[in-house]
Amino acid sequence: MKHTLTAFLLLLTGFCFSQSKTEIYVIGNIHDSVPNYHPKILFEILDKVKPDIILHEVDSQGMKDYENGIKITENEIKASNAYLKKYPKTLRFAFDFEGRNQYRKDRGMVPTDNLSVKLIDSLYKAKQLAPSEVKIYENFNNLTKDLMKIAELAPENFNNATTDQLSGKRQNAQYSELLKIIEARPEFAKRFVVKPNGEKISYRDGFKLMSGFWDLRNQTMAKNINKVAETHPGKKIVVLTGFLHRYYILKELKRINDGKYLTKEFYD
Repeated sequence: MKHTLTAFLLLLTGFCFSQSKTEIYVIGNIHDSVPNYHPKILFEILDKVKPDIILHEVDSQGMKDYENGIKITENEIKASNAYLKKYPKTLRFAFDFEGRNQYRKDRGMVPTDNLSVKLIDSLYKAKQLAPSEVKIYENFNNLTKDLMKIAELAPENFNNATTDQLSGKRQNAQYSELLKIIEARPEFAKRFVVKPNGEKISYRDGFKLMSGFWDLRNQTMAKNINKVAETHPGKKIVVLTGFLHRYYILKELKRINDGKYLTKEFYD
């Protein structure tokens, strides 16, 4: 009888612990409203999960804009506002890299990143790329097309491990494989943009900085999410992010999680 009672108490303790453990739902989104994904669909997901906290892929200024009714265009904030109206006690925080847009502009990552890809595309169309470079660029395009097809489906399809893996391959193709072309070809060292401070930066150097920033930004976002989880134990936290970030954020959360929270899918 004594052993039975002890076992029951241990089971009860474990159950209570699991019930109070912080839960994090990283929901990958399409920012703009489309037929298969719009604010009503996301609101229904939020209403099913019933988070205590919603984290937005903006910095502190972006969160202030949201709260003041500025730049209310994306699916995430429209759905979040509807959820907050129904559940006024919901907390909302920013979790992005602070000052991300100005940071990229000041260092010349923008617009050199897009200009570099456009230049690769023009070289490809002019048949001036080497065979190995053609293979790299076509792989990048094919991965992009595959993800665009998935993005036309229900949200479960761009919120799962298979799509996460594909997203990781696509982002690696952009920030690692395309970089090989940019570093190897002289065209990218001979074209420049002017940074806000008046200094010039080459397409090559700007793209290299953007490649590094992809890692820095996602690692920072995961740290910010982790910090919210630590300061709000036992809560349900929904993270709203572009679905191309999801694989990286989940990987980082798994790496830095010390067992204080669970990551879950909204459809489980």
